Amino acid sequence: MNTFTATSVLIVAISVLLTTSSVQSTEQQDFINTHNAARSQVGVPNLVWDATVASYALNYANARKSDCNLVHSNGPYGENLAKGSSSTFSAISAVNLWVAEKPYYNYTTNSCTGGQQCLHYTQVVWSESVKLGCARVQCTNGWWFVTCNYDTPGNYIGEYPY
Repeated sequence: MNTFTATSVLIVAISVLLTTSSVQSTEQQDFINTHNAARSQVGVPNLVWDATVASYALNYANARKSDCNLVHSNGPYGENLAKGSSSTFSAISAVNLWVAEKPYYNYTTNSCTGGQQCLHYTQVVWSESVKLGCARVQCTNGWWFVTCNYDTPGNYIGEYPY
């Protein structure tokens, strides 16, 4: 391989790495920003991205690629799961699904109302959760699987989220 070709290959490789890193960083920031916007509405401190929690999320998301089923990992972290059939099902879309449960959470009774789900929302705003790691992968059926994991976990029976 001549010097020109080797240099060209190196430049392409660096460009690919920078582009991949930028895309991941943008998605990571989308997960963080969308969570923290919901948390700020109820006066809860921001979450920070954690590489260990994110690695756990990615490993689990990859394990779900073959079936895309919303089955919890039962691991050491709090967890929210979502899936969508469109390529536009993004980090923001997933977190917004969970935050959309807010109207069903009654703080006075610390419960979900009207037989509706609200525990995804309460995990998003759980004040003792301080670290976040999420992953979004495309399943073999074409759907998108999203998992966010929280350290410390939330949704303890009898405890208020904030």
